[in-house]
Amino acid sequence: MDNASDDRQRSRPRVGHIQFLNCLPLYWGLARTGTLLDLELTKDTPEKLSERLVGGGLDIGPITLVEYLRNADDLVALPDIAVGCDGPVMSCVIVSQRPLDQLDGARVALGSTSRTSVRLAQLLLAEQYGVRPDYYTCPPDLGLMMQEAEAAVLIGDAALRASLHDAPRLGLQVHDLGLMWKDWTGLPFVFAVWAARKDFLAREPETVREVHEAFLASRDLSLDEVAKVAEQAARWESFDAELLERYFRTLDFRFGPEQLAGVREFARRTGPTTGFPADVRVELLAPRSTEATPTS
Repeated sequence: MDNASDDRQRSRPRVGHIQFLNCLPLYWGLARTGTLLDLELTKDTPEKLSERLVGGGLDIGPITLVEYLRNADDLVALPDIAVGCDGPVMSCVIVSQRPLDQLDGARVALGSTSRTSVRLAQLLLAEQYGVRPDYYTCPPDLGLMMQEAEAAVLIGDAALRASLHDAPRLGLQVHDLGLMWKDWTGLPFVFAVWAARKDFLAREPETVREVHEAFLASRDLSLDEVAKVAEQAARWESFDAELLERYFRTLDFRFGPEQLAGVREFARRTGPTTGFPADVRVELLAPRSTEATPTS
């Protein structure tokens, strides 16, 4: 009996959980559907979870787009689940003291080590505005950033706080990176995908599919009850329920053909200078009883 229990514990999938508000609707429903206890969840930043998945410390989990594309040969993406936007995203922004086309050579603070948001910001500033700032990395404290920099790139909860609370108070301009990308390309943007390690998929294909289905069910339930999710989250966050509900409705949690087109466009524009082929192949988890299928 004890051995059987130990076996069950050992086969429990190790799954990552991004500790940003943008992922709350993907995880909130897990407790409601009863699948939360089937997972060994690790909560951390997007960068650290990406490292753990690539390094084998996780079996399944979110991974930032750049890190996924750099390690696509070892991973299979889960279809129809991601964190992205199809227009504004609210939580990936450039906050600036001057117009963006005046930032050539200016100091720009990167308040995140997320290579995806940083690479997106650099791409947009270089190709859409024709500027090449002097970038440096620092903690995501907008007040301190603006003492040394002309602009700052922020993501996640820090970006929400900065753009909604601090930037207006300091008289700063806020530029939404998701909206900038949409206006430029006409496509959605994907910041993170959910992926399984291919070695884990080979050993436990049914487990991977069960985890995938659990996340889809959790997301659908959370979005059906998004007002309740926002109300509960507002109890411990510095944002009110109305704003959180708007934020959750703004985010795009899909990963279908349009989102794949956005991924391909980003890869085409950034691959050679970011560490992956411009035509990198995205492999999606295939339906039951078939093999994973390359989609690009």
